[in-house]
Amino acid sequence: MEQIASAIRNIPDFPKPGIQFKDITPLLADGALFRKTIDLLKGRHKNNGIDVVVGIEARGFVFASALAYALGAGTCLVRKPGKLPHSVFRKTYDLEYGTDAVEIHTDALRPGQRILVVDDLLATGGTVAAAIGMIQENFSVEIVEVDFLIELAFLHGRAKLPDLPIHSLIRY
Repeated sequence: MEQIASAIRNIPDFPKPGIQFKDITPLLADGALFRKTIDLLKGRHKNNGIDVVVGIEARGFVFASALAYALGAGTCLVRKPGKLPHSVFRKTYDLEYGTDAVEIHTDALRPGQRILVVDDLLATGGTVAAAIGMIQENFSVEIVEVDFLIELAFLHGRAKLPDLPIHSLIRY
């Protein structure tokens, strides 16, 4: 795990002053480390009967797609508004200053499927909580777990997902 963590670059004051951005591009560029990351996640779920891995825009797509492939599962996308071409469900959520929303195709999931929700980073939890709320409100599926590459534990994002199992490979 330390090798994976050391490949994540810290960028101070991006995208605004005071933010310590966790840049995962060096990890993604290293084929062996990226494979190790996906293999670690796959190892958690290889016997869980995952039908679909849900990826959250945008960097969550990278991990969700690779993990879905490794598990022999499907994948679907949760995106920001206006980026999906078919009919969608939408969930709006509050930001510190304003609101945002996420969308998913209305036919993305089928009743009874076992799903895994994946994103690269858990910070305050707003986006993933909205995505999960949207899924739970509109689909009769079982969310097996919510997985993250990185968790910024000091921002308490887990508190927005109180009834779900959560796993993070790296916690700061």
